[in-house]
Amino acid sequence: MDGGADRKPVPFLRSGFNELFGQLSPDGHWMAFTTDESGRRDVYVQPFPAGEGRWKISIAGGEQPRWRGDGKELFFAGADGKMVAAAVKAICGATRSFEAEAPQPLFDSHLAPSPANNASEYDVTADGMRFLVTTIAGAASAPVLNVVANWSRSIPGSSR
Repeated sequence: MDGGADRKPVPFLRSGFNELFGQLSPDGHWMAFTTDESGRRDVYVQPFPAGEGRWKISIAGGEQPRWRGDGKELFFAGADGKMVAAAVKAICGATRSFEAEAPQPLFDSHLAPSPANNASEYDVTADGMRFLVTTIAGAASAPVLNVVANWSRSIPGSSR
């Protein structure tokens, strides 16, 4: 926001559709987002803050895009409940270009629906190797994790 009072915020997109889950690429040149303009939610990428071109990343629906830390991969939640990854190649020079490979399923996400339907239900580490996912109880095959707070206070004779 450097540059004085002449800098004013402007909308990135203006349409009659719902656009949400906007994620700026690590280099700041691309915006990944979800839109329902096709009648279902899909993930798109377009130049930021402005520019020519728009690329549909999801094939069979998707939402909640997240960039890998180096910007070479884009993750999203597929409409089929799978976590999906698409390798991307973005070139930012005199002419911007963007290429995405076909999305590949990674795992069943079992995402828990957000009450507001606009909050992210997962995050991914910068290297793209680990995910933190809000899941539906009992849906995942992983063992249950029990967290006990103040456990030392419940031990008889404990002085902590």
